[in-house]
Amino acid sequence: MHIHRTTAQEIWKRAITARKTHCRRDGHSKARWRLTTKSRAYFSKMRGKVSEDPEIYPVEAFWSFLGGFVGILMLSGANYFILGREDQVLLLATFGASAMLLFGAPGVPFAQPRNVLGGHVVSALVGIIVCKLLGPEGLFAPALAVSVAIAVMHLSGTLHPPGGGTAMMMVTGSPELIDLGFFAALFPVASGAAILVLTALVINNLSRRRQYPIYWW
Repeated sequence: MHIHRTTAQEIWKRAITARKTHCRRDGHSKARWRLTTKSRAYFSKMRGKVSEDPEIYPVEAFWSFLGGFVGILMLSGANYFILGREDQVLLLATFGASAMLLFGAPGVPFAQPRNVLGGHVVSALVGIIVCKLLGPEGLFAPALAVSVAIAVMHLSGTLHPPGGGTAMMMVTGSPELIDLGFFAALFPVASGAAILVLTALVINNLSRRRQYPIYWW
């Protein structure tokens, strides 16, 4: 009867194999634990928080209404007397969003003159450059215009949410607007934003509860 004797070398090989197997299992466990932890943390952000209902003052709604009405009316009047009824180039849709901030929430950083003027002009320039490089019908042009505009506004301290719409309009807007080229950054973008800011200076400061701007630059 032949008896197999386990040598020291075989024992060592078995020990090394067992250790590698254990390390692989342990590594997989750690990887699963990290993935599970990160997934839970990621999805927990989507739960949100319990909102606190703010106090609603009817007088604030009145001033917001008045400011929005006068601001857009000023843009309409300037458009009518400068360009006539047929061309509505000064009435950019993004100015409606700016009016919402300027008169609905005049105290937030996004509504300050630096952000309104700088955000619109910077975004317009970005959109115009993207349009000239990729063309108004490019597949990636709208996405690139908006994303670059957001990044540039962040870096320049002029973040203004409606600016993203301005960048997109420089790529997807009417042919009349696109044909203006870099002049569009001055008119209608800078001119329209300036009209809204000036209107906000007058209307918001009529209220005893409001002060505009909080800062200029």
